Amino acid sequence: MTYPINLAVTMVATALVLAAAQLAFAQDKYPTRPIRMLVPFSAGSQTDILARWVGEKMGEHWGQQVVVDNRPSAGGTIASELVLGANFDGHTLMMVSTGHAGNATLYSKLSYDTVKDFAGISQVASVPNILVVAPVLGAKSVKELIELAKKSGVFNFSSAGIGSGTQINGEMFRLAAGFKATHVPYKGAPEALNNVIGGSVQFNFSPVLVAAGQIRAGRVLALAVSTAARSPMFPDVPTVAEAGVPGFDYDQWYGLLASAKTPRPLINLVNKEVVRILNLPDMKERMLSQGATPKPTTPEQFDAFIRAEVKKFAAVIIAAGARVN
Repeated sequence: MTYPINLAVTMVATALVLAAAQLAFAQDKYPTRPIRMLVPFSAGSQTDILARWVGEKMGEHWGQQVVVDNRPSAGGTIASELVLGANFDGHTLMMVSTGHAGNATLYSKLSYDTVKDFAGISQVASVPNILVVAPVLGAKSVKELIELAKKSGVFNFSSAGIGSGTQINGEMFRLAAGFKATHVPYKGAPEALNNVIGGSVQFNFSPVLVAAGQIRAGRVLALAVSTAARSPMFPDVPTVAEAGVPGFDYDQWYGLLASAKTPRPLINLVNKEVVRILNLPDMKERMLSQGATPKPTTPEQFDAFIRAEVKKFAAVIIAAGARVN
């Protein structure tokens, strides 16, 4: 059936108004049910801890439970696929870490585009990683660790999983220090740390919050922090750069994503809530006391940041030969 031009224009305009009204209604009612927050790593990992802290505040504010769903496998790609396969109505989110950007190069056959298929909501935090070894290894400094690694025929390091930020950190370190080491992936940062204690791997870059208790108990030695500045939690521990690898700087970040199909007004609504949470005095105090720095951003800033990180880590992953088919 053919309509007069004026009538057709009116119908299109009416449809747009109705769509806008429906979206506004959805925003007014959001969230209408519990929010699912996917975490690509195991319970007790830094990603998991931050997801639970933010989720708790969201639930209190919105009156809907935020359910943290741990999916520790395939470097976060399984969790990513679940987000993209869910309804894009803002009720399925994902807390990611640095490894999300690395996966774009690490995996030769991803079922999604790391940049185009996701919408950044906000960066959440920056947390130093801390280089730890078992006391029995005999290395009491970064220089001694590098010397041991260069002399040893068998040297390895653990991470929170293939494609995790802790793997990227370990690869960057061995490349910068000029020694070979085999990557041994686990399901999360706690498991990776436990295997340093057990002696099956020689070193690990662990998020400072995950490693703090084991360091204080003397089960592992802290040799250096990954960032350009020292950690307030361990002010006596030097940076990797200070300890013998000039210019080294690795910042482990965390942030919240949704499917790129999620309507922009909903992305902005969730962003507003996350920024509110990260600026709460008690949240700031909690995060800073545990070695995490709050990093609220706009969605656009976080998207741009991820694009830059994808490019930066591509060079590291290619140089390390750390590809997954």
